[in-house]
Amino acid sequence: MPLLDEIAAPRDLRALTPPQLDQLSGEIRELMIDAVCRTGGHLGPNLGVVELTIALHRVFDSPRDTLLWDIGHQTYVHKLLTGRHAAFGGLRTRGGLSGYASRAESEHDVIENSHASTALSYADGLARARELSGDTDRAVVAVIGDGALTGGLAWEALNNLGGARQRPVIVVLNDNERSYAPTVGGLAAHLARLRAGAGAGAEAGVESGFGNVFEEFGFRCLGPVDGHDIAAVEEALGRARAMGGPVLVHVVTEKGRGWETAETNELDRCHVVRATPPSAAAAPSSPSWTSVFSTEMVRIGAERPDVVAITAAMAEPVGLLEFQREFPARTIDVGIAEQHAAAAAAGLALGGLHPVLAIYATFGNRMIDQMVTDIALHSAPVTLVLDRAGVTGDDGASHNGMWDLTLFQAVPGIRIAAPRDGTRLRELLREAVAWDRGPTVLRFPKGTPGADIPALSTTDGFDVLHNAPGRDLLIVSVGPMARLALDVAGQLADAGIGATVVDPRWVVPVNPTLVEAAAYFKQVITIEDSGRVGGVGSAFAQALGDAGIDTPVRNFGLPREFLDHGSRAQVLAHCGLTADAVTTEVLARLTPERTLTP
Repeated sequence: MPLLDEIAAPRDLRALTPPQLDQLSGEIRELMIDAVCRTGGHLGPNLGVVELTIALHRVFDSPRDTLLWDIGHQTYVHKLLTGRHAAFGGLRTRGGLSGYASRAESEHDVIENSHASTALSYADGLARARELSGDTDRAVVAVIGDGALTGGLAWEALNNLGGARQRPVIVVLNDNERSYAPTVGGLAAHLARLRAGAGAGAEAGVESGFGNVFEEFGFRCLGPVDGHDIAAVEEALGRARAMGGPVLVHVVTEKGRGWETAETNELDRCHVVRATPPSAAAAPSSPSWTSVFSTEMVRIGAERPDVVAITAAMAEPVGLLEFQREFPARTIDVGIAEQHAAAAAAGLALGGLHPVLAIYATFGNRMIDQMVTDIALHSAPVTLVLDRAGVTGDDGASHNGMWDLTLFQAVPGIRIAAPRDGTRLRELLREAVAWDRGPTVLRFPKGTPGADIPALSTTDGFDVLHNAPGRDLLIVSVGPMARLALDVAGQLADAGIGATVVDPRWVVPVNPTLVEAAAYFKQVITIEDSGRVGGVGSAFAQALGDAGIDTPVRNFGLPREFLDHGSRAQVLAHCGLTADAVTTEVLARLTPERTLTP
């Protein structure tokens, strides 16, 4: 019987011998490689923390002792050791295990963060709470990767943690020289010097004696320790617990450890792997939204020497890798530091350049202050490209890019574009970088754009996609929701309802000509894959009211709730964003004389 089958809870690890621990490590890696290659998910980071996770659970008594993981995508091993082994095959599927820590799944999951650089702040707050309540015999342990330390929030927390010499918190620095890609900047160089200067006794958990920045912050430091030597890691963690006060344990690991495919992947060590198609003969995939953006960025870069690209440690995922290869001097990787990226983009714009900052839409939430006061206030011509906008699906609640329109359309002077297909993405990207009077935003979803949707005509900047006789209904579709809007128009036509479908292209600000056109229709609906609260639909309804137009408006979009993981189609269906659901509701809301009976 495999050893993993005998691990029902972390306490079961403590009876295992060193050879059994090595066997267990191998079983965990084998299971993760098999399961994650089938479901898709974050494989490289988890392969690198197998021994570290085992050691943590042997030294500390979770959940009495609190283990906090910065970025929950490195918690797969933790899930396997805390009673979720049998359910692991359903990882990231609808109704299955989350790809991140989940409090609904286990009492061992304390926080559900999946944005980097936050765990140390949680640790500081939790330790303060326990100090105030007198509950001081339970350890607080925060595991953070070296890549996450490129985020400024982590240093704000380190400043507070190190300044409280009486408050015991253990920071485990998982140093694998990478976040998604290799860690950049002065911190990476500093950690490299620490690794190179480690004494012979460091691996055994002896205080390093090397002057380092963490000691200057007030931490006692142990290591560097070989993170794949369970005994050495246990020794260091045990010493850290006995010291009291803030202690940092520097653990060196290898991302992708134990899988040759990952170990030889210098780009990202198989940070994320996609689900294996059910058939080996599956048709080749169409170009993704990201790849369309990538190709057009290279073309623009060749034409515009003033265009520079900025990435927050994710050049390849957001489509800037080819630009980086073609124009390395004009590609800036700031690490996991979206706020700095935005403020630096404002500086680049003030210097006469046009920066294109490409990030996942979910991470755009972090830079709203910089967008308001550093970019928009200065009318800086910065283009923000939001990949994975709308519903992303299997990455779960925190990664759905559903807040960008609500947040950014409140910014004065901003212009936001939502392309419906690949051709529109290319066109709108060029329009964005040509705009020199303030910030622009371009948003598109995860996946592939599919075939282009041609316009029947273009009027004052918006496209007419379907023009039915009569003026029963105007459908305003946002970006990729154009296909759904056309399907709805088709079903309504079968029911005798004439629906005209338009694509605003630039959804912010609201097109005044489109507002005037709405006055000629009996009803208007808007369809967007973003939040209904403060979204395009609510802005359009407000514009109608301001213009004194009383045409009723119904907004279809995402509810104000955290959406469980599942495929994009499953999540959209849950939110009522299918042709059948929208058509049914539209028919139910039509005036009585137009309502059809079965």
